Amino acid sequence: MITSRLKIAALAGAAALMTSTAMAQDPELTVFDWAGYEDPEFYTAYTEAHGAPPTFAFFGDEEEAFQKLRSGFKADAAHPCSQSVPKWMEAGLLEPLDTSRIDRWDDLNEEFREIEAYKKDGEYYFVPMDWGNTALTYNTDKLTEEQVSSLQIFADPSMMGKVSIGDSVDDAYALGFLATGVQDWTTATDEDFQNASDFLRKVHQNVLSYWDSSSSLAQLMQSGQVELAWAWNETSATMSGEGHPIAMKRDTEEGASSWVCGYVKLKDGEGSDDKFYDFINAWLEPKTADYIVNAWGYGHSNATQMAEMDQEMLKSVGLDSNESLRENTLWQAPPGSEMREKMIAEFENIKAGF
Repeated sequence: MITSRLKIAALAGAAALMTSTAMAQDPELTVFDWAGYEDPEFYTAYTEAHGAPPTFAFFGDEEEAFQKLRSGFKADAAHPCSQSVPKWMEAGLLEPLDTSRIDRWDDLNEEFREIEAYKKDGEYYFVPMDWGNTALTYNTDKLTEEQVSSLQIFADPSMMGKVSIGDSVDDAYALGFLATGVQDWTTATDEDFQNASDFLRKVHQNVLSYWDSSSSLAQLMQSGQVELAWAWNETSATMSGEGHPIAMKRDTEEGASSWVCGYVKLKDGEGSDDKFYDFINAWLEPKTADYIVNAWGYGHSNATQMAEMDQEMLKSVGLDSNESLRENTLWQAPPGSEMREKMIAEFENIKAGF
């Protein structure tokens, strides 16, 4: 089972990360990424080939990354999620991919690879890599299955000071829309948006902290300060694997959210093209797919390798198929530029208490 291997995998990853941290970083490839994805187990073939890991720079959310890149920050690769890619393309931040240099391009999950929003003039701009859920995650010693049967618990006054949701506009509004009866935000009306925003304002009254990394959320939940979170697969997978009473509930009355993230090639990057494709190819190796499933609890876009895994195990953690992933879920597809800008502005107001 996945949880029986998590602690060993996490310890091994931590040891490898300390070794990587001590190693000089490769100046010829800069990767702009989420904190945690510098984990060397994701790109072992790259380090073996070049003697050092890439240089990493980090962002807290994709809007921060977008603004920093538009202000002139230089990197070669970045790791946005599905809903942000069209905006980055429209802003001229990305270069098209040479898919002939991506060894396992044909092994990629077609439903992720062939999304039209990530193509232009017949060229691809996005390599899907990791996918999963954002869902209700809770302390099973503090809350019962009945209490967490609905997302409405996030706004329940009894949860004041016991809640954490991600400092991410997309995940936050996924919660807001789901809780108010919308599972497709691409068709949301102004009234739907207002209802979702009103719900998030109620949730804000209960929020102890807006988490900015899975590690910071894990600390809050391990201490007992946070009993209820809107979180990614990694939190419940890792914490339950370490023996903590933390579980993810995807089957609330309103459902959960699902997403896919991946890598893009940044325009005017000053590093090595060869090393960019070496990094992508290392990420797509079967051993990387095995690692992200077993150590992080996320799915991988290498559909060929995912098909060779224990399907019952994948089903038990919600990673068995795209169809299952999208059942009773809000898929974080690009919501349209006008809606996304409204979400960004309103989320900042909500966090500020307005």
